[in-house]
Amino acid sequence: MKYIIFFVLSSVISFKIFGQTKRPNIILILSDDHSYPFLGIYGNNDVHTTHIDSLAKNGIRYTNTFVSSPQCTPSRATLFTGRNPLDIRMTRFAATLPKEIITYPELLRKSGYYTGIFGRNYHMDGSGTTKETDSIFNKYQLRTFKNRVDHLRIGGNNTAYPQLKEFLNQRPKEKPFFCQISYNDPHYPWDQTSFTPNADSINYPNYLPNIKEGRNFLARHYGEIGRMDSLVGLVLGELKKRNLEKNTLIIFMGDNGSAILRGKGTLYDMGLHVPLIISWYGKIEPSIQSDILISGEDIAPTILDIAGVKIPKEITGKSIKNTWSKDSAEIHSYIFAERGAHGTKLPNSTFDYDESRTVFNKYYKLIYNALWQLPYTPVDFDNSPLWNELIAENRHNELTPTFQKLLFTTPRPMFEFYDLKKDPHEFNNLIQDPKYKNEIDIFKYQLQEWMILNQDFLPLPIPAGKYSK
Repeated sequence: MKYIIFFVLSSVISFKIFGQTKRPNIILILSDDHSYPFLGIYGNNDVHTTHIDSLAKNGIRYTNTFVSSPQCTPSRATLFTGRNPLDIRMTRFAATLPKEIITYPELLRKSGYYTGIFGRNYHMDGSGTTKETDSIFNKYQLRTFKNRVDHLRIGGNNTAYPQLKEFLNQRPKEKPFFCQISYNDPHYPWDQTSFTPNADSINYPNYLPNIKEGRNFLARHYGEIGRMDSLVGLVLGELKKRNLEKNTLIIFMGDNGSAILRGKGTLYDMGLHVPLIISWYGKIEPSIQSDILISGEDIAPTILDIAGVKIPKEITGKSIKNTWSKDSAEIHSYIFAERGAHGTKLPNSTFDYDESRTVFNKYYKLIYNALWQLPYTPVDFDNSPLWNELIAENRHNELTPTFQKLLFTTPRPMFEFYDLKKDPHEFNNLIQDPKYKNEIDIFKYQLQEWMILNQDFLPLPIPAGKYSK
C-alpha cells in the first residue's frame, strides 16, 4: 500500500513540476504612444530598432493590429481584460478599473504564475492629480491593482530594467512568471538627442504636412523610439544572461497611436494602428508576417491560452495563438473602437474631451463624431512649435487645401466614411457619396448593434424614426 501511495505522490509531484516547466514565461513589453509604421522591421529605415526587430525575426509580426481606444487608460484596460472600454466602464482617462472586473494577470496568478507589473504607470488606479478625486479614490478604496498581482512597481524608462532584475531575483524559481514592462517612450514631450536622425534626410510621409517643424517633430519621435529600443535590448540581454530566453514568450506592442497629427486621441489609422510582435523560441516559425485583423481585446485571451488557462466567457476578444502561420484565416469581420474624455479639463476642444466611435475592416471605416461641434486639437502637443506653425500657416492661407480641411474644419462632420483601399490615410470623406450608400448603411448598422449591446451612453448613429419591415 505504501508503494502505491508513493507512486501516486511521485506522479503528482512530477506532473506539477513538468507542467510548470512546459508553461512558458511570458513578458509583455508596452511602448507608450507608438503607431504601427514606426519600427525598422515594418520597413521604416529612419527608425533604428535593432533589438525589437530581432524579436520579429525570431517570431511573427502583425501588420493590422488596432487598439480599442486611442488613449492610454481605456486602451490598457482593454489589454488587461480582453473586453472593450464600454463593456468595463473605462472610457474616461483617469478612471479606476472596477474591482469586480477580472484581469488576466489575476487568472495567471491563480493558475500558478508569479506576476509583476513595472516601468511606466499602468494607468488602472486612476489619476491622483486632483485632490478631490484622490480623496474619493482613497475613501472608497478604488485602487485595486496592488491586490491583483504579486509584484507592483511604478517608474519609467530608467527604472524598468532595475525593476525587472528585482522581479526576477524575487520570483519563486519553481513557478513560471509573467510580467508587463512599460516604457515612457515614445510619449510626448520628447527629450532625448542621442538617437534622433537628421530631420532633413528622413523619408517624410505624405500623410503629414511637409513643413520644416514637421520634419523636426517626426525625427525627434523616431529618436524616442530608438532610445526605447536600447532599453528593450537590456531586457533581452538579462533574459539571456539568466538562461531564460528559450522558455520565455515575448510580446511587444504599442498601447495606442503616436502623438502626431490625426494620431493619438483620434480614431484615424494613426491613432489606433499599433505594432504587434510575438516571439517564442522554437515555437513560432521565424520572420512570419500576418496581415489578419487583430483587436486590442485579443491580447488577454491570447496570453491566457498560451498559459493553458481557461478563457472566461466575459472576455470578448479572441485568442490569436492559432494564427502563427503565414496563411491563417481572419478572426474578425469588424473592429470597433471608442474615444472618450482624455484630460482633466472641461471640454472646449477634442484635446481634453471628445466622444467618438468607429467600426472598420480592411476595406471601409465609419467614424461617428457625437461632439462634432468641437474643433480638432492634437493631444499632448497642442502648444508645440509644430501646431503653432500650422495655426499660423492656416491663418495666412499657406496650408494646402487638403490639410486646411483635415485639421481646421469646424464644425467637424458628424459622420466620416472612408474607402481604405483607395484612401488608406483617410483624406476623402465619402459620407455624402451616393455610390457608397449601401456600405455606409451596413457599417452604421454594425456600429448601432455594438453600441446597443455594450449599453453605450451616446445617442445611436441610426436615430429613432419610421421604418418599414
